[in-house]
Amino acid sequence: MVDIRDVPEAHIDRALELAYLAFHDRPEKEGRERHHTLLRHCARLGAYDGDALVGFMAAHDFRLSVPGADLPCPGLTFVCVAPTHRRRGVLTALMGEQLRRTADAGSPIAALWASESAIYGRFGYGAATQGTTIEIDSSRPLALRIDPDPRPLRLVDPQDALAVIGPYHEAARAVRSGRPTRDADRWSESWLSEQDDTDEELGPPRVIVLGNRGERIAGYVLYRTKHENDGGPARSPGLVRVDELEADTPAVAAALWNCMAALDLTGKVSAWGRPQDDPLLQFAADRDQVRVTSQFPALWLRLVDVRAALTRRSWAAPVEVVLEVADVRLPANAGRFRLKAGPGGATYERAAAAADLELDVRDLAACYLGGTRIAELVAAGLAAERTPGAAAALDAALLTPLLPHTADEF
Repeated sequence: MVDIRDVPEAHIDRALELAYLAFHDRPEKEGRERHHTLLRHCARLGAYDGDALVGFMAAHDFRLSVPGADLPCPGLTFVCVAPTHRRRGVLTALMGEQLRRTADAGSPIAALWASESAIYGRFGYGAATQGTTIEIDSSRPLALRIDPDPRPLRLVDPQDALAVIGPYHEAARAVRSGRPTRDADRWSESWLSEQDDTDEELGPPRVIVLGNRGERIAGYVLYRTKHENDGGPARSPGLVRVDELEADTPAVAAALWNCMAALDLTGKVSAWGRPQDDPLLQFAADRDQVRVTSQFPALWLRLVDVRAALTRRSWAAPVEVVLEVADVRLPANAGRFRLKAGPGGATYERAAAAADLELDVRDLAACYLGGTRIAELVAAGLAAERTPGAAAALDAALLTPLLPHTADEF
């Protein structure tokens, strides 16, 4: 039987060794120092077998943008179990304690990125956003169906980048759901770090903004570059990796994408984790030049307090349905509830009436931000529609102007 308790700062190195063992990783000194700093700022929970740390998880103190609101949302990271203690209930014990603490803290939701998609559904997490990887063949000019914004582009000094793009990013969080907060440490240690943890050959971050000097910027792109060697004596055209691109309008986005595709000595632009409804996929004139190379579940969400989560978000249309929700981990969420919601707010109370829809809490979480339709779950046999039209009515109420999305992997 393991003991679940807080991990003191003195045990952070032990926690990192366990994580590196579980994830088959061995970062260099600089990467390890960044991880150590990150964990100092996280809540840390461990599973101890005697004095040995055999399970670990940490949680960022985030807020997450949801439709019409910004909610406290711990972001789980470094979730790992020693190979000697797998299949002995260690992860279940850690996740159970984490859910209890989240509920006690008054956070209605929790989130994570899953290293293995098969793991977290059984703890009530659903894939609430999807990521898309886009590649541009930039060996030729980018063909566009719209005219790029003609205002000037300018390169921002990395030391000034946070002051310039930080406020823009914070404002953008309210426009598209699913985005966690970024404090100054997260900006500097991740997005604007000189060294990229995933590819040591990538250069430092560069930031280009669009807009006239003295005015609010209309968009920005954060990117890194590297040369690619084809194995021969000459180097092949390099790579531009777009880490983030935000824009007020499609024309601004077109100008920024055009800039990335026109960088000298490069032949490919790769943008990981773009939203599924990225306007580039519509205004690109040649879809052989602009291709989607992968799609994947991104942010996984857990509704820790279903009532609070549903009543604190906004709703696009009126709906009244009785939901029968299954939740084996948090029984307070389980049962039959009447959801009455609309642009003026929502109520969610226990009901005796027959259910209009039956679904698991993980599937309700997947739909919560507007990224998955209830009707899709019904069609897949994952939810049961007992009253015809109930799924369509709830989907209309959950609808958001933009699909939820985040590239903030943690």
